[in-house]
Amino acid sequence: MNTAELLVKCLENEGVEYIFGLPGEENLAVLEALRSSSIQFVTTRHEQGAAFMADVYGRLTGRAGVCLSTLGPGATNLMTGVADANLDGAPLVAITGQVGTDRMHIESHQYLDLVAMFAPVTKWNRQIVRPSTTSEIVRKAFKQAQAEKPGAVHIDLPENIAAMDATGHPLQVDVNHKTYAALAIIEEAARAISEAKNPLILVGNGVIRSRASETLTHFARTLNIPVANTFMGKGGIPYTDPLALLTVGLQQRDYISCGFDRSDLVIAVGYDLIEYSPKKWNPDAAIPIIHVGARPAEIDSSYIPFAEVVGDISDSLTEILQRCDRSHAPPPYGLSLRSQIVADHEEYAHDTGFPLRPQKLIYDLRKVLAADDIVISDVGAHKMWMARHYHCERPNTCLISNGFAAMGISIPGAIAAKLVAPNRRVVAVTGDGGFMMNMQELETALRIGTAFTTVIFNDGGYGLIEWKQQQRYGQSAFTAFSNPDFVKLAESMGLKGYDVKSVEAFLPTLQEALVQPVPSVVNCPVDYQENLRFSKKAGELTCLT
Repeated sequence: MNTAELLVKCLENEGVEYIFGLPGEENLAVLEALRSSSIQFVTTRHEQGAAFMADVYGRLTGRAGVCLSTLGPGATNLMTGVADANLDGAPLVAITGQVGTDRMHIESHQYLDLVAMFAPVTKWNRQIVRPSTTSEIVRKAFKQAQAEKPGAVHIDLPENIAAMDATGHPLQVDVNHKTYAALAIIEEAARAISEAKNPLILVGNGVIRSRASETLTHFARTLNIPVANTFMGKGGIPYTDPLALLTVGLQQRDYISCGFDRSDLVIAVGYDLIEYSPKKWNPDAAIPIIHVGARPAEIDSSYIPFAEVVGDISDSLTEILQRCDRSHAPPPYGLSLRSQIVADHEEYAHDTGFPLRPQKLIYDLRKVLAADDIVISDVGAHKMWMARHYHCERPNTCLISNGFAAMGISIPGAIAAKLVAPNRRVVAVTGDGGFMMNMQELETALRIGTAFTTVIFNDGGYGLIEWKQQQRYGQSAFTAFSNPDFVKLAESMGLKGYDVKSVEAFLPTLQEALVQPVPSVVNCPVDYQENLRFSKKAGELTCLT
């Protein structure tokens, strides 16, 4: 048995189902070991796509997704998806091939110090320099990747070490046991919640990661406290619940901002500061905060909790609830906002404009998809509209790259989602800019039999940057481009392609695309004049008294 074979046995021991990546000369030994393995190797068309697949696999399962590249340019291509997983709290293990240790002391073809390169974008990384350390390095990598807060780790395997004889065996996989919050802190939090007049719950991705949404919903309903979620906290409470104030996180004011303005207590549950800066909703640090999470609060001058309830989120909420009494409390101000928020989201339900306004497109998308279907949103102007208007009944049914905000995630992410949930419909929502960054992975999707639908918000440019330029300078520059014929492009790859030619055509076209046995692409012209209209409306927003 050589080191590469021991590495693969360790990956099997960790329960790895898929490895996403590209073959290369320096990872030949690993690829050979995988040929007789139970692990399915998914050959991708670009290493960035491989890393995004591992990223989304980790988000949906809670188990580390694994991606593989060779050295040099293969490893640098991998980095964007690795960084995305690390900032957004997705467990991921990246494995890179490397030159032999006998070449590292001199200038050598394609050699980079990958351990140094990956250090800023991972929780932990190591190079295997002795075959005997393989089992320990792999076990530590998965333990680190999956421990709260999850993230990316990196293993670098030199070519000559991979081929060396190795002894040893995979180490036993241990379980991350729950931790529990201190009773005194729980009681302090319960007292403050019982006494608050206008409390507001802010739900972050930690609720989704810890599978605490049902407990959170019960907590909010019992205490009659309104709930807002971050982009990554969607589904923390069903959007149809009367307490749901939907999504917060736009870089400008929205109706939910009024709720924060009037709040005398924010209960931040599973909230990471990277999801939405507290300087946006608590700029003067005037709102008292209770932090409920698996980890202590990050340091920020606008986020100084007076009570940090650190431990298993579901257990913490249950224990706080048992000690709360809001039976005589008046309805919090935030509850009065829901009707206004819902009315705003329903405004474009019957809109007939074409090109489609983004609100109408998303309204119809939500209408077609079931509660457990999955949407992967790319990054761009459409992301802002998806974040604001696409609402979730259940957790992990709308995934958005938020901390790193990396364009190109939607198509690779949809492949991973379809592998994880083959019986659920999956939609990749992307702009025309993001589509062209990783559209080559549609060939991967066709080859491995993952049929999903890609919806392109087509505006012929980088719409989000144009939006920002217009707001700041009143004009835009360098954002426009031309596009190929997306239908012909899809058909040339053996896919189904559709052009949406009217507002009435979108919904039936989407329904047809979703039942195709091969991946499908729906090209939809979009009217991004709505961007500036929304900015103007937000600037004129006045709160209800």
